[in-house]
Amino acid sequence: MLQLDYLAVEAAASRLESAPQIALGVLGFPELPAISTRTVPAAGVGMFVANSDVHLCELWTSSEPVVHGSRGRIRHSACGELLFGIVSSPESDGSIEARSRSLYEEIFALLQDDFHHHVLRFWNYISGINDDEAGTERYRLFNVGRHAAFEAAGRLRPETIPAASALGTQAGGDLTVCFLASREPGRQVENPRQVHAWQYPRQYGARSPTFSRALAYPFNDPSLLFVSGTASIVGHQTLHVGDVAGQVRETMANLDSIFVEASKLGAFHLANAELKAYVRDPAYAPAVEQGVRDIVGKDARVICLVSDICRADLLVEIEAFCPLVN
Repeated sequence: MLQLDYLAVEAAASRLESAPQIALGVLGFPELPAISTRTVPAAGVGMFVANSDVHLCELWTSSEPVVHGSRGRIRHSACGELLFGIVSSPESDGSIEARSRSLYEEIFALLQDDFHHHVLRFWNYISGINDDEAGTERYRLFNVGRHAAFEAAGRLRPETIPAASALGTQAGGDLTVCFLASREPGRQVENPRQVHAWQYPRQYGARSPTFSRALAYPFNDPSLLFVSGTASIVGHQTLHVGDVAGQVRETMANLDSIFVEASKLGAFHLANAELKAYVRDPAYAPAVEQGVRDIVGKDARVICLVSDICRADLLVEIEAFCPLVN
């Protein structure tokens, strides 16, 4: 069983110290504090917790024993059916397009030689995501590099495209890619309210973003649901520009739609999900939390991080991880 916890630094340090053999990976927001990760894949992500000076850790663990390893720049952990990895590239390595292609090619090469061939989920943390580089937005250049790596690896078939998020961190930081792969494939879950992301028109860049709206795993009798970063987009257009409350409502409508589709495969419910929200301004956090609870209920589990988002007109994005309800 895969488990996700958002913990204060002290609690994460205690968990890692007491049971490193079950830890798949750990991320620190806004940085990875001085806690012992030993060989556990780990990275700091330049995002602050909204309206708080608390530092959080995102900890992925498994109920099965974990084996830690590395290959090139990638640090990874495996627990039988699943493999979790983290790889980063600094600004000094070159353009964002070249770095995204290089990191993805390195990931695909690892998975090609490993039993965990199927990618379930990517998390992309991109410094200065909306900034200009050589006359083009960095996110659009990232998409060109990512697409080229998918194409070169023969992974552009729609049924093989995983869930993903791409968020902005502080300018000048690393490009960090985290991923979760498996021995068995997952099953895509799309949103009937939205165009497939890989079919976006050219107005959003030379290459469409390469991700599905959600992925249920495993393909037969799914027990885990990974929901990509979800925002106020209907069809392919941003709605409620400049209106954070409107964007939160539309985002929740999209999440609800995805979970309706996922519920056809198993007992996946928003109320059982771990939600991670990204907001451009910490002042938006109360509206996000209220909007989530209006749909999910007062006990909804949601954290808010301050981050730029893949489109400059988006104010909020929310992703989810949901185990099957027993």
